[in-house]
Amino acid sequence: MSSNRIGRINEEIARELSSFVREMKDPRVRGVVSVTAVDTSADLRYAKVFVSVLDQERAETVLKGLKSASGWLRRELGNALSLRYVPELVFCLDHSIDKGVHIFSLLKKMEEKNKTQEEP
Repeated sequence: MSSNRIGRINEEIARELSSFVREMKDPRVRGVVSVTAVDTSADLRYAKVFVSVLDQERAETVLKGLKSASGWLRRELGNALSLRYVPELVFCLDHSIDKGVHIFSLLKKMEEKNKTQEEP
């Protein structure tokens, strides 16, 4: 299978799952929850879904809610996409947004420090 096909499938799965997560009625999956990336295995049997949660205190609760609804999400995904096999969904927290914010704050501090050194 070409990697380009896997990439397109990953994007489609992420797009569909994002819309399904918004429709979920589970109270554990409330707030700002976004699907940031999907990594599907080469045989399309497993898909690792990276999820970002705005409220970090509720992140584990959101993951439990998503794991319990994985059967429903998988069925809806099968109805939306025409694939021979609908991958089993494995949910993981994505910390890349937090790391980006941390790096941005460090760069901002360095910029402010350079400005104060140049002023005298």
